[in-house]
Amino acid sequence: MENFIVSARKYRPQNFSTVVGQSHITTTLKNSILNNHLAHAFLFCGPRGVGKTTCARILAKTINCTKVTKEGEACNTCDSCVSFEKGASLNIHELDAASNNSVDDIRTLVEQVRFAPQAGKYKVYIVDEVHMLSSSAFNAFLKTLEEPPPFAIFILATTEKHKILPTILSRCQIFDFRRINSNDTVLHLEEIVGKEKIKAEKNALQLIAQKSEGCMRDALSILDKIVSFSNGALTYENTLEHLNILDEAYYFKLLGFLTAQDLTSAMLLYDEINQKGFEGDMVLYGLAGFIRNILVCKDPASAHLLESIEGWREQYIETANTTSTPYLISALNILNESEIQFKMARNKRLHVELALIKLNFLQQAIELSMQEAELVKKKTS
Repeated sequence: MENFIVSARKYRPQNFSTVVGQSHITTTLKNSILNNHLAHAFLFCGPRGVGKTTCARILAKTINCTKVTKEGEACNTCDSCVSFEKGASLNIHELDAASNNSVDDIRTLVEQVRFAPQAGKYKVYIVDEVHMLSSSAFNAFLKTLEEPPPFAIFILATTEKHKILPTILSRCQIFDFRRINSNDTVLHLEEIVGKEKIKAEKNALQLIAQKSEGCMRDALSILDKIVSFSNGALTYENTLEHLNILDEAYYFKLLGFLTAQDLTSAMLLYDEINQKGFEGDMVLYGLAGFIRNILVCKDPASAHLLESIEGWREQYIETANTTSTPYLISALNILNESEIQFKMARNKRLHVELALIKLNFLQQAIELSMQEAELVKKKTS
């Protein structure tokens, strides 16, 4: 029986061209390699799971490759590339700063830097989670980072750039990685399920992309879990169930009841949601996101900001045309306040129900305030 390898490791990119959603960085790195304009220190920063360590490893492999392609990619066939793939390269050193953050660890690294590589052009030091280094460790690193030997290259990776000393930042070429957008995530997931011969509905993959919030590693972990849960067949329904997400159909129903001032139906629907095991704060958070989506659909110019799966798009636009903007903005304010106060509420269910009662009579309150404003206007004129 073969050992299972998680998708995040099995499908980790091996070349710049296969890195998803970071073309602004991979293009710069490839051009630097082709033009031989390599900095001696790089800082890769950005959210978790977007490809920082992956790009650091690809860069380390490519600059030592003896047959770099004309596109600036590693050949994956030379001795240097083969030894790197096997984890036997003596020129590439990885240090996890989260567990090796003392001044002694950095002094050991600094002592190693003095020795030239036995084979290949560069010795590359990848320091992951560099923000975890202590202040004394950072200070011990400064001189080496400023004036390393010509054969040494440092690649620092972090999720928290603001914690790094300005003196370190000024010595590095900084690359800011961004969250991967939903479309790129879905395309990558489709490619993987195709290779793995897994049946997957597109809207199920869109749900996974939404839930991962721009983190590819999270998206692949979720995919692995749902494949196990569903026995290799991803549907919209079993993905919803596994991710514990409320179907948008519930929000459309709830908003319909609230704008029609049908409080009884709204309360009964919330009871049904509650019986399914969804916590009150999840309902408030989900409803706020739903109303935000309707608000962006008010104008065709901002409709591309809609964060939803394809099947609901037309219904969002239709609902946006029939719901007033003042109602949506006021509803967002009520939900935002309710979310903030949810933790302090002793009776959580009542707290959510009070928010629904306010939303139910919100249209009346808006109309009354508009009438009062007109009366004041008439009196003053």
